[in-house]
Amino acid sequence: MPETGIINYVEMPAKDIAATKQFFGDAFGWEFIDYGSDYVAIQKAGLDGGFFKSDKVATTGSGSVLVVLYSSELETTLERVKSAGGAIVQEIFSFPGGRRFHFSDPNGNEFAVWSESE
Repeated sequence: MPETGIINYVEMPAKDIAATKQFFGDAFGWEFIDYGSDYVAIQKAGLDGGFFKSDKVATTGSGSVLVVLYSSELETTLERVKSAGGAIVQEIFSFPGGRRFHFSDPNGNEFAVWSESE
């Protein structure tokens, strides 16, 4: 049983569930469990969650929470995101403690990937 108050599950919008599965599977190796045509749970992503069918888009510009993924090989991950069909919203930049980039998935949702400073 999880502890009270811990973040346990994250749900994100997806206009196209099939494209979402393809993108995150190719870019990050995530796996999925389908629950009907309007919902898919994610596995092997570090935190449990899922994508629900929606025409809405999650971006920091609209006030959404930013989901930040980790990579030990930031440049390689950036190339995998591009190869899988993601759009780079912000190129790699430094911040105190690391470096990161922002991308949008095929639905237009914004995510970030970070790594420690080299």
